Amino acid sequence: MASLVHATIVVPGGACRPLLAYRWGVSTSTTPHPAVAALAQIATWPELAEPIAAAREALTALRWHQALRRRIPECAAESRVQGAQASGELEGARLPIEVVREYLAGVRDWPQDPDPVDAVMKGVIAATVASEDVRSVVLSAPSQALARLHVAAAGERVDADSVGRPRQDGEVCGEFVEVGPLPPAREIPERLALLAEVIRGHGQVPGVVVSAVAHAEVATLRPFTVGNGVVARALDRGLVQATGLDPTGVAVTELGHFRQGMPAYVGALTAYATGTRDGVRLWLEHSCAALVAAAQDGQAVADAVLAGRVPRARG
Repeated sequence: MASLVHATIVVPGGACRPLLAYRWGVSTSTTPHPAVAALAQIATWPELAEPIAAAREALTALRWHQALRRRIPECAAESRVQGAQASGELEGARLPIEVVREYLAGVRDWPQDPDPVDAVMKGVIAATVASEDVRSVVLSAPSQALARLHVAAAGERVDADSVGRPRQDGEVCGEFVEVGPLPPAREIPERLALLAEVIRGHGQVPGVVVSAVAHAEVATLRPFTVGNGVVARALDRGLVQATGLDPTGVAVTELGHFRQGMPAYVGALTAYATGTRDGVRLWLEHSCAALVAAAQDGQAVADAVLAGRVPRARG
């Protein structure tokens, strides 16, 4: 194995391993940034060729849907409705689709004293909307985009001094406990900086891989005290759009993960966190399958818009 950058993380089992982006024989002298070069190399793994191609083809086919000639805003709005509902389900918060649609349309007021489901869903919906807002900056200022997504996802669930910033020593997170031990807070700044390098190097790595790795890094690192899954899925949505995989925002990326089931979603993240080749491959295959499903759900959304079957939100 070639020389490795001295960046380490704690993974399940307590073993100390190099950061994901540096694990597979990439020299520190590589140009561009070694993290970017490592992911570009991963994208060439033979076993990933077919899943990556399938995801790209499905998203390309979505772009040519007749409804997207003139009615992108309507289609994208309904995608956000379905995506927010699915992201909430993955958080264990379930609301009927018509209620989510009304909240997103602003025709339903949030309760003054929200129950736990409403509290989570308010952040989910805000983060899903914010994913559209940050797509113009996520490729050039990923850290800024991440902070803005956390403000949206958890702004009303944590203290003002905790929102939009990574957790610090002594702060804990109870999310994704199945994935493995919580990485120490001292490792967060370096890992987020490396993630930012990966996102900024998007032109040299397939967007499918960039969005998948960004999603998994946030979910498994758990840089915030709460809202990590919501932020990870919103970041994924924003990157799928910003990298040009789905510039219309009609693919329902969150629903693509939900359709595979919570056990498969958490299991794939757990595999990724092991840092093994098989674990990373499993997560990337899962993410590619999620994008294929997301594109198919986007096609269904576009069909419904074209046929006038999308219900109007009524207050």
